[in-house]
Amino acid sequence: MHRTLAVGVGVALWCAACGGTDGATEVEPAVEPDAEPAIEPVVEPAVEPVVEPAPEPARERGQQPVTEAQIRGLLAWFVDDEDQSAGIVVGVTTQEGRVVVGYGRLSADDPTQPDGDTVFEIGSVTKVLTSTLLADLVVRGEMELDTPVQSLLGAAARMPTRDGAEITLGHLATHNSGLPRLPDNFDPADESNPYADYDAERLYAFLSSHELRRDIGEGVEYSNVGYGLLGHALALREGTDYETLVTERILEPLQMSDTAVELAPPLRERLVPGHDEQLRPAANWDLTALAGAGALRSTVNDMLTFVEANMGLRESALRPAMEFAQAPQLPDPALGMDLGLGWIIAAEGGRRFVWHNGATGGYSSFVGFDPEAREGVIVLSNSANLVDFVAYRLFTRDFG
Repeated sequence: MHRTLAVGVGVALWCAACGGTDGATEVEPAVEPDAEPAIEPVVEPAVEPVVEPAPEPARERGQQPVTEAQIRGLLAWFVDDEDQSAGIVVGVTTQEGRVVVGYGRLSADDPTQPDGDTVFEIGSVTKVLTSTLLADLVVRGEMELDTPVQSLLGAAARMPTRDGAEITLGHLATHNSGLPRLPDNFDPADESNPYADYDAERLYAFLSSHELRRDIGEGVEYSNVGYGLLGHALALREGTDYETLVTERILEPLQMSDTAVELAPPLRERLVPGHDEQLRPAANWDLTALAGAGALRSTVNDMLTFVEANMGLRESALRPAMEFAQAPQLPDPALGMDLGLGWIIAAEGGRRFVWHNGATGGYSSFVGFDPEAREGVIVLSNSANLVDFVAYRLFTRDFG
């Protein structure tokens, strides 16, 4: 895992958030050089009862529990030494409970330190909630991976085909539909909020006119428009909008009350300002038709709940869907990793890691876990600089 994940970090991974409006890999923002000293982290109580027999704890497999001091030191390196973020929060969850540590400040003008309840944009981490929606519909027998997307759009748009093959929901969920990273009619009126004016009308116009450059299912090509279309199509099928669907099927059952697309005033007050790669103020991003690709905002505490449910540390009726989404569907030779439904799966050194990262114009995120050791890591930052290496050092206990 060390080599595989390190390589992914080194190239900033093609799967980083929905960021990069030019089709390039997403980038991450920098931090404030004069960040405030870290305050004491919050240590959360133990999580819900285990749903199935627990495997050996991570420390019995040669992995020592991470400490609050180690996390704080790592975040100080990222913020103070490397100038990669203004404020950052890390959450680590195991069978013994949670450790949540915040470091830095909300902005140059606000020395308040972020914590486990601070709201961040999570960018492409949204995709694993979108894929969990699909997995839940499939597990319940309400949908199939090989359902053609055209059957859900009806007459609203004409899906591109190639040599008689149709794009299915499974193709969208594994990035091998042949659709590009961004639609070719993507022309933001406001570059600081690039997805805000990309509505269903533009999406349908793109689909109806686009000619695929490769065969459907031929190879992996990371596609924000594909995942946005997946969320849009599932919402159409259920007769609702994306946020309502993800709220009813995932957020409410897991009691993730601090995760949303549109923030109510109490959550809006907890939204940390975003920063670009040079730690300059950055605008928030709003996604409409492509919401399923990266529209959600969340907190470390809420995302820990999501990961705990994925690992079986928290009882949930979504567990079968989550296991299905984590199962490898196809390899990605470019990354040297497997793809599940939304999730990226790295295996090396006897360990398996299931993860995804994200970035918008002012935020970056990482969500990952070792399903056998039942250790999960969440990293949320209020800058666009990628936090993958922070997660890598947490998983590998590299605190040098």
